[in-house]
Amino acid sequence: MDASAARPRFAHQGVAFGCDYNPEQWTPEVWREDVTLMREAGVDLVAINIFGWSALQGPDGAFRFDELDEVVALLHENGIRVNLGTGTSSPPPWLSTRHPEILPVMDDGTTRYPGGRQAWCPSSPVFRRYALALVDAVAARYGAHPAVALWHVSNELGCHNAECHCTESTRAFRRWLRAKYASIDALNAAWGTSFWSQRYTDFDEILTPMRTVSTRNPGQVLDYRRFCSDEVLDYYRAERDVIRRHSGIPVTTNFMVTAHIDALDYWTWAPEMDVVANDHYRDSRLADPLSELAFTADLTRGLAGGQPWLLMEHSTGAVNWQPVNLAKAPGQMTRDSLSHVARGADAVCFFQWRASLQGSEKFHSALLPHAGTDSALWREVRELGALVSRLDEIAGTTVTADVAMLFSWESWWAADAENRPNHALGYLDQVHALYGALRDLGHTVDVVRPGADLSRYRLVVVPGLHLVSDADARALDGAAATGTHVMVTFYSGIVDENDRVRPGGHPGAWRDLLGVRVEEFAPVLPGTAVALDTGATATMWTERMSVTDATVVARFADGPSAGLPAITCRTGGSAGTGDAWYLATLLDPPALRELLAAAAEAAGVVAEPGAGRGVDVIRRRGDDRSYRFVINNTDQPVEIDAFGEDLVTGSRITGTVVVPAGGVRVIREQPTEETA
Repeated sequence: MDASAARPRFAHQGVAFGCDYNPEQWTPEVWREDVTLMREAGVDLVAINIFGWSALQGPDGAFRFDELDEVVALLHENGIRVNLGTGTSSPPPWLSTRHPEILPVMDDGTTRYPGGRQAWCPSSPVFRRYALALVDAVAARYGAHPAVALWHVSNELGCHNAECHCTESTRAFRRWLRAKYASIDALNAAWGTSFWSQRYTDFDEILTPMRTVSTRNPGQVLDYRRFCSDEVLDYYRAERDVIRRHSGIPVTTNFMVTAHIDALDYWTWAPEMDVVANDHYRDSRLADPLSELAFTADLTRGLAGGQPWLLMEHSTGAVNWQPVNLAKAPGQMTRDSLSHVARGADAVCFFQWRASLQGSEKFHSALLPHAGTDSALWREVRELGALVSRLDEIAGTTVTADVAMLFSWESWWAADAENRPNHALGYLDQVHALYGALRDLGHTVDVVRPGADLSRYRLVVVPGLHLVSDADARALDGAAATGTHVMVTFYSGIVDENDRVRPGGHPGAWRDLLGVRVEEFAPVLPGTAVALDTGATATMWTERMSVTDATVVARFADGPSAGLPAITCRTGGSAGTGDAWYLATLLDPPALRELLAAAAEAAGVVAEPGAGRGVDVIRRRGDDRSYRFVINNTDQPVEIDAFGEDLVTGSRITGTVVVPAGGVRVIREQPTEETA
C-alpha cells in the first residue's frame, strides 16, 4: 500500500480563504472585533500560534494556555477553522539566555543573536528538547479539538537559519557524511580532494565549509547544502512525529518556493507533507514578477504531485523586506490570488489578518490595514472573499499540461557555485527565460523533478540543468525514445551528482541524445550582444560546438563562436522518437518565443485559445467538470471564445466573453468535445 494513501487528508469545504493571526499582539476586545470582521470578509481558515512560544511558556517551564484556549474557542464558535502552529519558530529570549549554545553560527565563525527570529541551530539537541516539549504540550491539548483542521509545524523552516557552523552542526555534518559515504576514501573520491592537497584521513578532520581565504571545495559545499536541507527536514519530522502521537489531523509546514530563497531541496521534503503548502510574495526586484509568480505556483503543484495545494501566505499589498516595497494596484491582489488558484491552489491565505502596530513587520500589508475598514483595500478584501466562496466547487480539481520543465534545487546550488564560467548568469535566469517564453505562448507547464516519469508529456524543456545523475539523465533519454520532444539549453548535463565534470565534451549527459559536442564554453561580457545568422540576437553565453548527429538550425554570426552552431535539432524521424533540440545561448525574448513555438508545433502541443502575453488561460478539471481561468494582466480588454457560466459574475456565456483590462473570469465550461 502506498504510504501516502494512509496519510490524513486536509478536508475543507471548498476553497479556503484565510490568514495568519497573531492574537498575542492584541487585547481580548480586539479579538472579538477581529472575529466579527473575519466573518464579514469570508475568512474561514486562520493560522494561529505561529510565534506563540513566549506567550505560552515562561522561564519557569510552566505552560499557560488560557489565552490560546479563548482564541481557539472564539474562532470555533464563529465557524472559522484553525491552522494551528506549534509555536516553535522563534524561541523566547529566556531560552537563548539560559542556553546560548542554541544560537546559530555563520560561515565566518560569528554568532547570530536574539532580537530577530529563527535564532536557533537546527542541529542543537538542547533546542530540540525544549521545542519538542512545547509541541507535545500543544498537541496534547488541541490534538482532538474540533476547531483544528491542520497542524502548522514551525514557520518557513530554514528561511534564515538553514546553515549553521557551530560545534553541534559540525558533529551532525560528520555523522551525515559517514552515513552517506561509509569510508573516508569514498568521500575523498566524491569531493576530488586530491586537488589543493585537501585529502582527508578521518571524518573528524572535516569541518563545515566555513569562509576561507580562497574559494572552497565545491563538492564539500554541495554536500553541506544537502546536509542542511536534510537536517532541517529531520527537525520537521521530529515535530510532526510528536504531533501524530496526539492527533490524526494532517500536518504540514509552509514552503518558500520563491526566486530569492534556495536553502532547501523541496523535492525531498514534499513526500513528508500531508498536504503541500507554500508562501509566495511578488518580488519587484525581478524583471517579470508575474511570470515568477506563475512559475512558483506551477512548481508548487509539481511538488504536490499534481494534486491541489495550499497558498499559505501571500500579501494584500506591499511587503516590508524589499528595497522598495511597492503597493499593489487595484485588482492586482485578486489577479495574483486567482493565478495561484488557477494553478492548483485550494486555499488563498494571507500574511496577515490585522496589520501590526509594532515590530519588524509593522509596514507589511494585511487583510485589515492600518486604515481600517474605511479603505479601498478592505473593500477589495471583502470582494475577494466573496469571490473565493463562489469558487468552492473548484476544490479538488487538478491542472494538466502537455509541457514539462525539469527543475532541481541541487542543480541550482551547483550551477551558482563560487567558481563558474559566467557570474553574471545564474540558474534561474535560464529557468525564468524559458518558462516566461512558454507562458507568453499560452502553454501550461508542469514543473517536475529530474528523473520523473515524462512519458505523458509531448514536450520537455530542460533549462540549464547543470547537475544531473546518470539515472535521471536516462529518464529524459527514455522519454525521447518513446516520442516525447525535448529541448535542452546550455550548461546542462555538465556534472554528475558529485559535481564531477563528465569528460569527452559537453553536454556530457546528453551528447548522444542531442547529437552535439561542445568543446569549450565561450561566454560574453554583460551588455554584449551576439548575432545569429537568423537575425536573432543573444547575450551572456556562446559555445564552440560541432554537430555529430543533428541539423544546424542557426549559427553564431559574430562573437567568440562566430560561424559555429547556436541552435541544433536532432530529428526523431519515423522511428517514434521525439525531436531533440539544443540551444547554446541566451536568445532575446522574441527569438526564444519563436524557437519554442517551433518546438511545440513539432511536438503537437496546442496553446490554450486566447492565452498569450499578459493573458493567462488555464484549465482545472475534475471527473465530470472543467473550469477555465482567464486572467487578464494587460491594460486592454480581451475576447475569449467560451461556453458555460462565469463564476465571477454569475453570467451565462454563449460563444464569447470579454474580459476587461485587469479582470478575471472563471468559467464553468459547458461540456464539448474540446473540454470533455
